[in-house]
Amino acid sequence: MKLRNTRKVVAIWLITLLSSTSTLLAQNRQDFSLNEAIKFAVDNNINVKNSGLDALSSEARIQELKGVALPQVSVAGQVMDNLIIQRVFLPAVFFDPKASPDAPAVPVQFGVKFSGSMTGSVNQLLFDASYRLGLRAAETYRQLAQKNIKASKITVAEQVAKAYYGVLVNEQQIKLLDLNIARVDTLWRTTQELNKQGFAEKIDVSRLEVQVNNLKSERQNVKNLVELSYYLLKFQMGLGINDNITLTEQIQDIDLDAVERTNMQAAADFDYSQRIEFSTLQSQIQLADLDVQNTAKQYYPRLSAFANYGYNAGRNQFSHLLTDPWFNLATVGINLSAPIFDGFQKKYQSQQKRFILQKTQNNSQLLKNTIDLQIRQSTITLGNSLQTLRTQKRNVELAQEVARVTKIKYQAGVGSNIEVLDAENSFRQAQSNYFSSLYNFLQTKVDADKANGKLYTGQ
Repeated sequence: MKLRNTRKVVAIWLITLLSSTSTLLAQNRQDFSLNEAIKFAVDNNINVKNSGLDALSSEARIQELKGVALPQVSVAGQVMDNLIIQRVFLPAVFFDPKASPDAPAVPVQFGVKFSGSMTGSVNQLLFDASYRLGLRAAETYRQLAQKNIKASKITVAEQVAKAYYGVLVNEQQIKLLDLNIARVDTLWRTTQELNKQGFAEKIDVSRLEVQVNNLKSERQNVKNLVELSYYLLKFQMGLGINDNITLTEQIQDIDLDAVERTNMQAAADFDYSQRIEFSTLQSQIQLADLDVQNTAKQYYPRLSAFANYGYNAGRNQFSHLLTDPWFNLATVGINLSAPIFDGFQKKYQSQQKRFILQKTQNNSQLLKNTIDLQIRQSTITLGNSLQTLRTQKRNVELAQEVARVTKIKYQAGVGSNIEVLDAENSFRQAQSNYFSSLYNFLQTKVDADKANGKLYTGQ
């Protein structure tokens, strides 16, 4: 009796533990649609975060540049022990007007053993043409940094979308494999019964058993592929490998006709500014043009003001240096510098930067042509993959009907087991072709959205 009660308590404890674990896993599971997965990824992906840090670094560089126009204040101080005071040689007549001109010079020490000074300086830039141009370039540089962030987000959105669709395709494939296994397994068991009754040969049973085993093996492979697909998706999203997620979208929710219409409309309404690569290149052209102008501005004079104030003292005794008064000093002034001749260095620097600007402009035209080609290719490829997908879907329906009729004929005794296996193999091949076409179509859809600048439109 005690043993029975103990087992009952343990069973209740295990049920409670499993229930609590299931509840905890359910609470930790996160549901994602495709758009939600992309939004989560652009907020958490490490590459996007690093792009954001690059933008912050660029902002800090801009503020560093602006700091050049602010007053530059410094303080300096020193105390020296003149171990050996340098001697200055004066003519002998300096001490004795009657001395001979050929008399040897007299060495004299000018200075004290200990000296000290402390000075504060202020420098203020008044005019620098290249600096003023740099302030204009700073805003373009800031825009370029933000565009680089968006480019990273688009790349992440592409990776997440393809991984998301990969999971959906593999999960749908498992569902159909389960149906195939159930159907062939039923036929196998029916054939076993017919064999026992003498209406089917043993080889027929063996062939169907092989078919069932192959299907189960294929299902296990696809199951492993689903798990790997989830790992890849979570990696692209910035999640941990052990995080639990559920995808809320289904393959059946995708409207093929709507995809085709949307792509055609996007291609018709396309503007080059929708592609982040083109927008980024325009900012690079602006920076290259400002760089050319900056070289020309370096021929302008540079004007700055300065002010110094401080104290100094000199004593032969260090203690006197600390106790006796120090004497103040002060200076103010203006610095004006203007280049006159630099050996044509700026001239050739300007030529080099003009070549860079022209090269960047040429790349802009090349990018336009490349984008045009990508849009045409993606439109044609999407249309072809959609047509192939529809054909393969029809082939699956036909192969399924052939398999169904062949099975009925076999069970009625007017067909052979070989015909059933051939029909099942054809059905499986049609399904495999369909899923391959479906995966290619979804990947092509992502490529088309990217080519049209519609893959990710957030900031």
